[in-house]
Amino acid sequence: MNYKTYLFDFDYTLADSSRGIVKCFRIVLTRHQYLTVTDEAIKRTIGKTLEESFSILTGITDPTQLEAFRKEYRLEADVHMNVNTRLFPDTLSTLKELKKRGARVGIISTKYRFRILSYLEEYLPENFLDIVVGGEDVKAPKPSPEGVKFALEHLGSSPEETLYIGDSTVDAETAQNAGVDFAGVLNGMTTAEELRVYPHKIIMQNLRELVQ
Repeated sequence: MNYKTYLFDFDYTLADSSRGIVKCFRIVLTRHQYLTVTDEAIKRTIGKTLEESFSILTGITDPTQLEAFRKEYRLEADVHMNVNTRLFPDTLSTLKELKKRGARVGIISTKYRFRILSYLEEYLPENFLDIVVGGEDVKAPKPSPEGVKFALEHLGSSPEETLYIGDSTVDAETAQNAGVDFAGVLNGMTTAEELRVYPHKIIMQNLRELVQ
């Protein structure tokens, strides 16, 4: 891997926040009497927007109701998310090695930017990341290329020198739509077979493979 810019997804790529995500969904779903949704089903929606996830899990398509669910989830996440999130063992060492080599490093996620930054401030020096684009920063969520393209413009990077790293087919589609190379990492619920359907440079067992 010899790119000048590395852009990462967050959930299931840099960190395992599934425990917090499941907890927040479970609270909202139970409040509205959706009692049969499994943890597995919730985890399979990680990486999608909250509205899309709630629609998948409940069958509801009314935008007003889905927006109400999103607002309830956000309030629960303020309490439960960061304390139930853990970085993967090789996240910090990989990011620091990439920076040591002179690469630009950023995050493009459907998760709120403020939540990512508030979590990472405990682990990374101030201004370590060159850019973080969260769900509140774009009009169209992934797999729209908007977030990646915004990052490239902000960083002055070209698609040819950029690698996007993620765990899901949504991430693979995002990279494809943005015209950047994709590296898959098997930290989440998506299998190697599912990722290989999309153009990719590598499918990795862990992030460490980026710097080996």
